[in-house]
Amino acid sequence: MTYALLVVVLALAFPWGAAALARRLAGVLRPREACWTLTAAAVLLAGGTVAALVGLFHVPFLAGLEQLPLARVVEVWPAAVPVATVAGALLLTQLVLVVRRRLRHRSLLGRAWRAAGEGLGDGDLLVVPGREVDAYALPGHRGRPGRVVVTSGMMRALRDQEREVLLAHERAHLHGRHHLLSAVTDLAAMVHPALRSLREALVLHLERWADESAASAVGDRRVAAAAVARAALAGSARSQAPGYPLLSVTSGPVPQRVEALLLPEPAAPQGGVRRAGLALLAGTVVAAASAALALAYGLHEFVEYDARQLIGAGSPSGCSSLWSTLHALFGTGAS
Repeated sequence: MTYALLVVVLALAFPWGAAALARRLAGVLRPREACWTLTAAAVLLAGGTVAALVGLFHVPFLAGLEQLPLARVVEVWPAAVPVATVAGALLLTQLVLVVRRRLRHRSLLGRAWRAAGEGLGDGDLLVVPGREVDAYALPGHRGRPGRVVVTSGMMRALRDQEREVLLAHERAHLHGRHHLLSAVTDLAAMVHPALRSLREALVLHLERWADESAASAVGDRRVAAAAVARAALAGSARSQAPGYPLLSVTSGPVPQRVEALLLPEPAAPQGGVRRAGLALLAGTVVAAASAALALAYGLHEFVEYDARQLIGAGSPSGCSSLWSTLHALFGTGAS
């Protein structure tokens, strides 16, 4: 395997390690910062993966478009066509998965709004009659602003202060536009399987963010913990795992969330050593995506640049220049 192909393989494999580092970093940050870290890592790593595949896909095709004989490219890099074919197939698969996921998001949101149409409105609150125990933040849709949807069954299951926690929790989801972070990370997870772990981690930290907002709103962390636990115990099966775009107080690992609420409010990481560790972890995640993007840019530019040289020269010397560049990147001794 040539050096360049090894770099490509590392670029596509690196998200596994970078995702683990991002989860580790999120675990020592406050919920709000953790959510942005996970989302940013997902976007960077997904973008890097796509960029690396695009770079591979373009090598033989750019050469052909710029009048460099494909046989000449294959002479230097015999795997150019098979690798480009695999990269193209992966890109097409990613596109299909992302589009299907986005359509699923829209379908879920549309169904949720139709179901909420039976609710009675009071400001941003919709109370849906029925025995089902459920509550979730419903993002805006087709010009309609977001709403907090609560069933009458959920309202009956909670005490007065716990209802305040519930409403504050769901309003925190709406005001923080958590559904956008959830959607972006969910779509990024369709690009690379390693990013699914970031999506799962984000569920916890989004709920922790809303938990902390609700605890601050009512001024009592123990009441907030009791409300989360009671709502989860009383909630229906759907409310415990609503998924995007419905963010619910009963989502995520409830015992871990309750335990966190029974502890003091999380503070920013302290200590020079700890800050240095956080910076190193964050830098590693960014470096992973940057390396993949740089790789793709290089794969693209070396063909395009030398092709321009070929056209400008109008002679075989330009072709020789591009062939030399290909040979330097992928060759193993061809002449």
